[in-house]
Amino acid sequence: MSASLPGGRQLPESQYDLSTYWGRVRHCASITDPRTLFVGSRGLEEAKNLLISYKQGQIKHMTPDLWRAKKIVDSTLHPDTGEPVFLPFRMSCFVLSNLVVTAGMLTPNLGTRGTIAWQVANQSLNVAINYSNANKSSPLSWSKIAQSYFLAVTASCSVAVGLNNLVPRLKNLAPNTRLILSRLVPFAAVASAGALNVFLMRAEEMRTGIDVFPARKPVALSEKEADAAVSEEEGAPQSLGKSKKAATLAVAETALSRVLNSSPIMVIPPLILVRLQRTEWLKKNPRYTTPVNLGLILVTSYAVLPLALAAFPQRQRVKAESLEEEFHGRGGEDGLVEFNRGM
Repeated sequence: MSASLPGGRQLPESQYDLSTYWGRVRHCASITDPRTLFVGSRGLEEAKNLLISYKQGQIKHMTPDLWRAKKIVDSTLHPDTGEPVFLPFRMSCFVLSNLVVTAGMLTPNLGTRGTIAWQVANQSLNVAINYSNANKSSPLSWSKIAQSYFLAVTASCSVAVGLNNLVPRLKNLAPNTRLILSRLVPFAAVASAGALNVFLMRAEEMRTGIDVFPARKPVALSEKEADAAVSEEEGAPQSLGKSKKAATLAVAETALSRVLNSSPIMVIPPLILVRLQRTEWLKKNPRYTTPVNLGLILVTSYAVLPLALAAFPQRQRVKAESLEEEFHGRGGEDGLVEFNRGM
């Protein structure tokens, strides 16, 4: 992200108030904007150079062009490494990448082999997204990645196959109820396995800890105050060390945000589709059932993704005293420390 660019001057974290939930929603909607996917390497370099000019004091205050440049950089670069995240695994591509797998999972009459195959594809995508957007201060070895991958796939397939086999056996339920349950099965597997995937892929963080930093006072968003702060030179903060408690909090919050993201998608599109299937139009045109379902999923996914990601700040702040004893009394502003939660 923009914090990794050279220059002593601190950039505003966002043009929105990240201390409020709706401010974070607007910020997350910005960095998950799929239009940023069309910015090529040249556009990214131009955005980086523009932000570097600000950080080096050559540009005095934030402008609309600077905010657009920051949006491009923040949605493309990893905040810890400063390197571009591979395009299919960026959060701005999260919905589109998942839609491809979802289309496969919704194929009628998949059977056990088909269900397992698409669950493998789904968990492979989850592994890639979680790895690409995780905190990078405790990188995983290839053996750990492989171990986490196989554990996640096994758990997901067990849930999916078990639920698929359970629904047909519920013969005492009304046919419409069984239909609704069958629609919910793939997403129930996605939600539970998605959260588990986060814990498995980022377990090494909880074992070794992640870097925490003294909290700094956020840069003022008002133009007048920003102009007054032009001469301030702030170098990058130095890590206070690695905290296992911070890592556990970061992973738990990320896992919960995945559940918050998938839950509405589990419920809303299937239930709407059941109602639409009762209409004369869809009865006469059953071939449109899958495209309509995918359209409902697409719209719901774009609507809920910023809401879920904003549940917790990406740059999380906690009291230094809430972490290990070695961090007590070493906090920055208001005794707080901060760390990259990951996404």
